[in-house]
Amino acid sequence: MRRYRATHRNPTFLFPEGQTANQQHLATQPMSRSCTQKAMKHLVEECRIHKKVSPHSLRHSFATHLMEQGVSLRAIQEPLGHMCPKTTAIYPVNRNHSTEHPQSSD
Repeated sequence: MRRYRATHRNPTFLFPEGQTANQQHLATQPMSRSCTQKAMKHLVEECRIHKKVSPHSLRHSFATHLMEQGVSLRAIQEPLGHMCPKTTAIYPVNRNHSTEHPQSSD
């Protein structure tokens, strides 16, 4: 992630559209859902991660880590694009760092 961020930094988007670093730097739209999934799959394979990982896992980890650091729900709500604070509140502070979705049943 650090290598990607260092070479493809966009002032607005973590995953901007575009084929080249310059296009991504100047992008005005985020990467499409399918391209995000393909990029994530490629990075997971490249890093030899054998757990199930998805863009949603990254989003969930982002929210959970912010909550663990004491960031307010309101501050987390905005970058996640949640209209209702109740939606953000489903991300519990998970001490065992499970990648399961908070609403999944065991």
